[in-house]
Amino acid sequence: MATNDTIGDMLTRIRNANLARHQTTQVPATRMTRSIATVLKEEGFIGEFEEAGDEIKRQLVISLKYQGKQRQPIITTLKRVSRPGLRVYSNRKDLPRVLGGIGVAIISTSSGIMTDRDARRSGVGGEVLCYVW
Repeated sequence: MATNDTIGDMLTRIRNANLARHQTTQVPATRMTRSIATVLKEEGFIGEFEEAGDEIKRQLVISLKYQGKQRQPIITTLKRVSRPGLRVYSNRKDLPRVLGGIGVAIISTSSGIMTDRDARRSGVGGEVLCYVW
C-alpha cells in the first residue's frame, strides 16, 4: 500500500505496536525512517532496528522497549507535528521544548535529522517532525 506520509505511517505503526504490546514492528525503509529510528534508538525510546527484505520491499524491523513487570511502554506518546498539509518550521531561537525537556522533538535540519537539544547546540533550526515522550 502506497502512502504519502511515510513519517506519519511510521509513527502510527510504532504507536499501534506499543498499544498491542508487540515486541517488534515493521516500517518501510527510507532514508527518513532510518534517520528517525536512529534518533529514537540514541535517545533510548526503542531497542535495536535492522533492515530486512529484498531490494524493492526493504523494511525496518524495530524492536520496542518496555519497562517493569506490567510491560509499560517506554514511549507514552508519539505526536506528528509537521505534516504534508501543514509544514511547521522553527528557527534556532524558537526550537520547542517538549514537557520542559523530558520529551524530545525530532527536527529535520540542513545537518540531518536530530533532536531539539542537538539542534540547539548546533545552532540550526528546521522542520519540526514530531514529539516523543
